[in-house]
Amino acid sequence: MPLHSPFRRLQARGLRHPLSRRQLLRQGFLGLGLIGLGATLRGCGNSSGSAAGPITSARGRLQIPPLASAPDENGLLIPQGFRSRVLAQANQPVAGTGFVWHTDPDAGAVYPAADGGWVYVSNREFVPGGVNALRFDAQGEITSAYTVLPGALSRINCGGGVTPWNTWLSGEEYELGLIWECDPFDTTGTAVQSWRGCGTFAHEAVAIDPASNIFYLTEDESDGRFYRFVPTTPNIGGRPSTDGVLEALQVMTAEDINLEGARGPWPVQWRPIPVPNPLGAVIEDIPLGQTPTRYQVPETTAFRGGEGLWFQNGIVYFTTKSDRRVWAHDVAAGTLEVIYDDAFFQPEPVLDSVDNIVMTPGGDIVVVEDKSEANQQAVAILADGRLAVLVQLVGHEGSEVTGPAFSPDGRFFYCSSQRGPGNGNSTGTAGITYAIEGPWFRP
Repeated sequence: MPLHSPFRRLQARGLRHPLSRRQLLRQGFLGLGLIGLGATLRGCGNSSGSAAGPITSARGRLQIPPLASAPDENGLLIPQGFRSRVLAQANQPVAGTGFVWHTDPDAGAVYPAADGGWVYVSNREFVPGGVNALRFDAQGEITSAYTVLPGALSRINCGGGVTPWNTWLSGEEYELGLIWECDPFDTTGTAVQSWRGCGTFAHEAVAIDPASNIFYLTEDESDGRFYRFVPTTPNIGGRPSTDGVLEALQVMTAEDINLEGARGPWPVQWRPIPVPNPLGAVIEDIPLGQTPTRYQVPETTAFRGGEGLWFQNGIVYFTTKSDRRVWAHDVAAGTLEVIYDDAFFQPEPVLDSVDNIVMTPGGDIVVVEDKSEANQQAVAILADGRLAVLVQLVGHEGSEVTGPAFSPDGRFFYCSSQRGPGNGNSTGTAGITYAIEGPWFRP
């Protein structure tokens, strides 16, 4: 289904911003056909291939009561009638396990287990980096904690993504960063592999189209590119080959897509990257060792700090932090469109920062914020057009909300405060991971 542009139609009728924020956003989502999507969450099976069942309540649509009037005992503003608990805190043993939790928790995801429990994985955005995991039983209680990607192998692990074959891809966010694959159920931390075909650059998030096994990747640079990796052997339904072609997106328009009010949709094409891993590489005797991946094809489009990424129902959604946008790339139509920009909803948008994202089966997009203020939030752009706050940190100056994910049964929303409560905690020293329990999904 191709994307449509309700914003463009409104402009054509001479209505620049004629609707309320809620009405305009609803028009946008109706035009994009996001109402009532029924796709299941990616990662709804475990590493052995068995599935534990996706969120199905009312086709996976969120229901979020207003926030309580005061913070709870953990310093969080959460929906009325919900409750939170601390799962793990930096430099302290996870309760009942003896496993010391990492500082600087970042992107995360949930993987159902055959016994009715699940695993939550969490990146560490520091040096050393790595990925740790919490194992839960069917009641949501922690039974163990362990490392799935050692920090000795990776560093500054920021974003990531789940695979259709139920592993975790973790991105290193620095100039020489790679994508690392690990198994959420591997308690030894040895089932790991790097994906050099996905390129060497400041990786953020990854999402995979299960119909083609094509990887989509964001780059956290002020002029970063939006990439895709096309495996030579897709092996649909399984794990593809690690060799293939890395490409970057070029938006085919004379319009400046960075101008305020620019929305699209615009046609796009993909341009092959000559040297995905430039260090020490040579093309026709010209050394490219100092040419970053994003500069090798100047015609490709620069994006202002690529962040969260999700694939659902043929659409690739991703965020860019510097212009506070959510984009939608329609794979079949070959188009790109801006579906959220806080500039559309001034003067006081509910969501004024974008970072990691997670989507529900019903088409709701949960976006977490990374900004200097203490009121960091996780905000849902609901499929019916409303904005709703899931959680707000209180007294976490200089932190950010990270690692959004829901438990398979929909009871728990997981997230972290990367640098924890306090005023400007430095990196490498703090971080706290929470579970917020309540009836998140419609009965």
